[in-house]
Amino acid sequence: MDRRWVATGFGGPEVLELVEYAAADPGVGEVRIAVRAAGMNPADFKGFAAGPGKDPAVLPKVVGFEVAGVVDAAGDDSGFGVGDEVLAFRVSGGYASRITVPARDVLRKPAGVGFAEAANLLLAGATAADMLHVTAVTSGDTIVVHGASGAVGVSVLQQARAIGARVIGTASERNFDVVRGFGGVPVAYGDGLLERLRELAPEGYVAALDTVGTDEAADTSLALVQDRRRIVTIAAWARAERDGFLAVGGNTPESKDFRDRVRQSLVDLAGAGRLEVPIARTFPLHEAPAALEVLMSGHPGGKLALLP
Repeated sequence: MDRRWVATGFGGPEVLELVEYAAADPGVGEVRIAVRAAGMNPADFKGFAAGPGKDPAVLPKVVGFEVAGVVDAAGDDSGFGVGDEVLAFRVSGGYASRITVPARDVLRKPAGVGFAEAANLLLAGATAADMLHVTAVTSGDTIVVHGASGAVGVSVLQQARAIGARVIGTASERNFDVVRGFGGVPVAYGDGLLERLRELAPEGYVAALDTVGTDEAADTSLALVQDRRRIVTIAAWARAERDGFLAVGGNTPESKDFRDRVRQSLVDLAGAGRLEVPIARTFPLHEAPAALEVLMSGHPGGKLALLP
């Protein structure tokens, strides 16, 4: 039998249960993937976190949005064959040993990209690409990225470098080497941030990208960037609505469509060695609750992956 994690209630990792199930045989336009690595993202636990307005009808809820592995069965018109190494994004129930998914959500894994890296490429990468897209960042632009050492921030750094933009990235001092390593100029957040940012780019900033959602990030972005259409957040939705700047998320139709379209470009960048996914740690599939505890700490030091 196959195995997968499901949330049997709303709360923390303690509500997860590892259950046996049978991954379906693929139909027309579907493939079944023997999962070699399941990517881990904050969106995974937000789906079953406790809070108001939760609908018990969705329980038990499968967990995980992206995987990488090997096709072990392929339906007609899928475009894939048994043995193909692939990754899949915007799937449902990725914390599993096998999963059957629509072929439209599956891409071929580049030979030089590991399974753990491939399984963590597209959610953070597509989010970063979306932020650069809506703010129209182009070659020669100087931009500020709040939270530049996090998963989305690191992808922004690399994609901005590929575009030809200059990035000043906020981070804690212990993560300065991460920001430098991916082509950014680090600056410490905290008291005096606005002045430090102005000193690093006296010519000014054309865009601000916020991955952390703090008031400090919103305030400095508004002070530095005159055109509010070139300020975007993925976390401070209330501030964006109040102050008239952009907020993007994978559930909005425009972002969903763009993120689906950009997937192959991101895979190509990774295959060319121009988009890396730093992996901090991997866990066996059966240790998913412990892995989620690390992820929920907010400081995993890189991406995490479950290995069935």
